[in-house]
Amino acid sequence: MTQETGGFVAFNLNPNILAAVIATGYEEPSAIQQQSIPIIMAGHDMIGQAQTGTGKTAAFALPILHRIDPAKREPQALILAPTRELALQVATAFETYAKQMPGVTVVAVYGGAPMGPQLKAIRNGAQIVVATPGRLCDHLRRDEKVLATVNHLVLDEADEMLKLGFMDDLEVIFKALPATRQTVLFSATLPQSIRAIAERHLRDPQHVKIQTKTQTVTAIEQAHLLVHADQKTSAVLSLLEVEDFDALIMFVRTKQATLDLASALEAKGYKAAALNGDIAQNQRERVIDSLKDGRLDIVVATDVAARGLDVPRITHVFNVDMPYDPESYVHRIGRTGRAGREGRALLLVTPRERRMLQVIERVTGQKVAEVRLPDAQAVLDARIKKLTNSLSPLVADAESTHGDLLDRLTADIGCTPRALAAALLRKATNAQALTLAAIEKERPLVPNNAPRGDRPERSGDRPERSDRERRAPMPLGEGRARCRTALGARDGIAAKNLLGAILNEGGLAREAIGRIQVRDSFSLVELPEDGLEKLLTKLKDTRVAGKQLKLRRYRED
Repeated sequence: MTQETGGFVAFNLNPNILAAVIATGYEEPSAIQQQSIPIIMAGHDMIGQAQTGTGKTAAFALPILHRIDPAKREPQALILAPTRELALQVATAFETYAKQMPGVTVVAVYGGAPMGPQLKAIRNGAQIVVATPGRLCDHLRRDEKVLATVNHLVLDEADEMLKLGFMDDLEVIFKALPATRQTVLFSATLPQSIRAIAERHLRDPQHVKIQTKTQTVTAIEQAHLLVHADQKTSAVLSLLEVEDFDALIMFVRTKQATLDLASALEAKGYKAAALNGDIAQNQRERVIDSLKDGRLDIVVATDVAARGLDVPRITHVFNVDMPYDPESYVHRIGRTGRAGREGRALLLVTPRERRMLQVIERVTGQKVAEVRLPDAQAVLDARIKKLTNSLSPLVADAESTHGDLLDRLTADIGCTPRALAAALLRKATNAQALTLAAIEKERPLVPNNAPRGDRPERSGDRPERSDRERRAPMPLGEGRARCRTALGARDGIAAKNLLGAILNEGGLAREAIGRIQVRDSFSLVELPEDGLEKLLTKLKDTRVAGKQLKLRRYRED
């Protein structure tokens, strides 16, 4: 048994589930998993207080799958999520952990997709239903018995559900479920509204709370880079070109990722090695000793394998994979900036991980600035600087020691000293690109989610637009009216918040709402022209993120 799988083995999970967990490469349970899995496996109701990114999906997915009966072709577990994105994420996690459980089916139920296939999947016996409250209520209006066989309920990010205005929908769902079910509630915060739900619908729940008790070291300079998952390796290679580091540790989530990334770095000439839970202790010690004495410059490690790692020459930490929680992030970046030295920590963030970045910033109380991939000029300058630094110490006495050899070689080859110097430079740099044009060809694509100003211009004739035109509202759809609210991005509002509140409080179908444009200090929403005044009256007291919506018809100039 390897070190990292031991923690999951201790739960006595179904062997097929354990095999799937091991196949993902996750090494040991996070704090929320360690405490929650035994409680849920034992059938108790539970309230879990933990931030996004702490590994809570596995904390409820693994024990629930353990209790599922694959032979019963009927819904047995319902997981409620506040948004379509989270529902899809949770459904994918269940599918991953159930890969080796024949007969277990997962269905994601959310708005914006056809209802027919969703209801058919439920009626055909999908044992795991992951749903947003609004769309699930739509299904209950068609078939009020659709949840009659569910005996496990999970409310994921319950506080977010209430912020989006799903309280009434939750009550409808509770009534449609068997009273004898097991109920598990996860929430980052426990306001009175959440406590009221727990009092009404949970039976003697056990409480699990994961404390976020760490602060970052102020000597560490922190930054993040937005990338897509498949661009991480190329982004790391680009960053290494311009970062002036002595020794560096890169953190990834899985054992396989340590091997893959270390191999890619070695192929580019870096002195790198992997460090994971499968590596024997004596080999681990050799890797650390090599990092200390300069035989290695980069170690690619998992969190567990890096525990206790203290190498003063580490100047940089790359978080190639997002940590599970803010505390892990602080522990990771604490590998640099030791003994009063300055350090630098870079975090690669995929689009779906932006919320976790916000959690890290909130918990640590420090802003993690955004950086861009280095451009071709920066790469060229860095390469020439490294070459200059390597050659400078050799120049002082080179002419006295090798001048005669230079004369002979130029005579034998029949070339100028300049031509010979250029040839030797080519050999010394292994034909590495040292021109802007050549570097442009080898550079990775700019991530698709980079700001528009950093992306290549689209081909084709596109007329220039003024800033006012770019920010002007888009043309209205037929039969719609545009309304305005003073809530915007600076209030922490996203389009999904407005959509959820209007759907729930206004009683509208999703297709009745048109475009939602969120600006810094206000937002615009397209609503049906027919019955608009009645709808606005209905929405008069609606609150989003704790603030009054106050929608008004937008009068355009």
